[in-house]
Amino acid sequence: MAKNNSSKIGHNKKSLLSNPVEHIDIKSFDARKIVDGMSKMSFTSRDTARAAVIYNEMLADKDCSIFLTLAGSTSAGGCMNLYTDLVKNNMVDAIVATGASIIDMDFFEALGFKHYQGSQFQDDTELRKNYIDRIYDTYIDEEELQACDKTICEIANSLKPKAYTSREFIVELGKYLKSNGKKKNSLIEVAFDNNVPIFCPAFTDSSAGFGLVMHQERNPDNHITIDTIREFRELTEIKLRSKQSGLLMIGGGVPKNFIQDTVVCAELLGKKVDMHKYAIQITVADTRDGACSSSTLKEASSWGKVDVTKEQMVFAEATSVLPLIASDAYHRKNWKKRKKRNFSKIFNS
Repeated sequence: MAKNNSSKIGHNKKSLLSNPVEHIDIKSFDARKIVDGMSKMSFTSRDTARAAVIYNEMLADKDCSIFLTLAGSTSAGGCMNLYTDLVKNNMVDAIVATGASIIDMDFFEALGFKHYQGSQFQDDTELRKNYIDRIYDTYIDEEELQACDKTICEIANSLKPKAYTSREFIVELGKYLKSNGKKKNSLIEVAFDNNVPIFCPAFTDSSAGFGLVMHQERNPDNHITIDTIREFRELTEIKLRSKQSGLLMIGGGVPKNFIQDTVVCAELLGKKVDMHKYAIQITVADTRDGACSSSTLKEASSWGKVDVTKEQMVFAEATSVLPLIASDAYHRKNWKKRKKRNFSKIFNS
């Protein structure tokens, strides 16, 4: 990350950052008729409709705990309120995400900052002159992102020096936002209020990492660390306490593998658990490269992670289909009959 140098910032910054991304409201429209119609079509439309059916089955299954995984930039791209609505309405029970999804996007906006509509064709040299970062066609003010880094550092400085899981540290962020947040309805704060734990297994690959590096640099002998091993055991404990489980996976990467591996971890600990009964993945990854992000859910079954009876891959850019799946599930209202899991309370000392 380049050093801040406000005196050299160009003159187009205000115009480049003039159109904030607006987050979609799944409650404001009823997607059931669209999804029903797509079920009679072919290709990605029918895959999307089948994914919606499976998600509704998860919500209707009284024994099923639902895990949401987030990778990629859908939060920056307009799905932030969608995720908070899933938490508020008891449609997910735990979250596994990239550090960027939770810190660079959600916590960032909770501090009062925004993401902006831009263009993938913009001259990136010009953007750099203006201290603007680009995610495809979306812009971020680098100065604001560095303010987010520094806030993470300040929060870390205020905590008792010890090892925290990312879940524990994100709880502290939730507490911070209750008093200091500029924008309400962030995923961190809503999850904190609803006892939905958030895990970020690659936490330092984000603004959290920059902030925590600054924290340790300034406190070489008295600092916090992130314990990813205990975090894995915590997530496995949630799987152990779930009679059945379902996965709603946006993108792939570390979050996808981390939650799937809880089945294998439990087995190695001598515990008997079922494979994840339900699984949906929305991705654009190419299945031919042998990577985790692109591995199909049927492939995961060969590892003993996912049952193949209720699984659906949807090969689509997530912001184009997820609002339909989520709105459909919201308006079918199976969530109203679900018992809250309150998994965060497992770890309260």
